[in-house]
Amino acid sequence: MPPGLYVVGTPIGNMGDMTARAREYLARSHRIACEDTRVSGSLLKRLGLSGTLVPYHDHNADAQRPRILEWIRAGEAVALVSDAGMPLISDPGYKLVRDCREAGLYVTTAPGPSAVLTALALSGLPTDRFHFAGFPPTGGGKLARFCEELAGVPGTLVLFEGVSRLDRTFEALAVALGGQRQAALCRELTKLHEEVRRGTLEELAAFYREAGAPRGEAVIVVAPAEKGDGPDADTVDALLGAELAAGRSVRDAAAEVAGKTGQPRRALYQRALELERGDSDGDSDRTDPAR
Repeated sequence: MPPGLYVVGTPIGNMGDMTARAREYLARSHRIACEDTRVSGSLLKRLGLSGTLVPYHDHNADAQRPRILEWIRAGEAVALVSDAGMPLISDPGYKLVRDCREAGLYVTTAPGPSAVLTALALSGLPTDRFHFAGFPPTGGGKLARFCEELAGVPGTLVLFEGVSRLDRTFEALAVALGGQRQAALCRELTKLHEEVRRGTLEELAAFYREAGAPRGEAVIVVAPAEKGDGPDADTVDALLGAELAAGRSVRDAAAEVAGKTGQPRRALYQRALELERGDSDGDSDRTDPAR
């Protein structure tokens, strides 16, 4: 193989998905840059291969990139792998590809499985336009802001998430995007116990609150907002007004109307505040929460 960087996709759970070209690149590379040498060492052993593994991950990437470029300049073929799936998806690999390109070095790939595309294919949700959002932050406030930012993204949403946080993340998504938005939890993809659970964001939040954390690795897929889905702005105002007139607090009124309409609770809360202050004629810069 000529000197260069070889981006190699590896299985996400089923060794039968390892391609012949990916195996060849690993076998013939002088070094293999990987996230975790233990994980990649196990993969090589299962393939009957050996190789020189060098760590390349978030914590050492800035220091390691110049070394990798020097190895390639010196005539070596360096493979880049992740722990599972295609490198560069939610890892620092793109910077290595960028630097190799800028240095005029050869870069190619042996494409392989991707949990993002596999989850999309199995979810039954629209695939013509999608946004991969990576892992949500762990803090409650940061998670809420993260989900609020996704509210303005057109298309299907795809997220990675730890199984112990599914209930909290589905709840945060329901608050920010509307509880009636369709979604899917895709777990243990390509493995023996593969599972795809469909439902609304509220239904999935309630299910994982009650059932607890499942085992394995999970991908969340959320359907795009549907145009015209839900009541219009005047109907929302009337519903909020009725709840406030009945003596409910702004927070409780927003929660009640969110449950009835599936509209995002935070947007309803802001509108309820405006109505409580008597700001019922500020519609010129107001958008329908259903959009």
